[in-house]
Amino acid sequence: MFKDRIRELRQEFDLTQKQLADILKISDVALSNYELGKRMPDTEMVQKIANFFNVSTDYLLGRTDIRNPYSDEDKDTKIITKAYHNLNIEGLPEEDIKKVEEYIELLKQKYNPDGTLKKR
Repeated sequence: MFKDRIRELRQEFDLTQKQLADILKISDVALSNYELGKRMPDTEMVQKIANFFNVSTDYLLGRTDIRNPYSDEDKDTKIITKAYHNLNIEGLPEEDIKKVEEYIELLKQKYNPDGTLKKR
């Protein structure tokens, strides 16, 4: 399923294999192998591909037919959720990642669902 999804998305974006490989910073042979189903990318590359095409990793892996599970009806939540999920934590120790998550939760407690500051 992954091989079909990545090919479909690449074609929808009107990209050649070489162009997409350059964007992803991989060889065109590696991308070709993904599209032929000869190889599967590691999880980091799956996330990078999903981010580029603005689809979920579940969609890429064929676990759902919903490209992006975020509702268009709630754009503010979509932006906030997307920003949180695209947060690049690469290279951070687990201890610091937990601190970032805790800080985000702390900030969320300060605001109402509509984004206004809670009254004390």
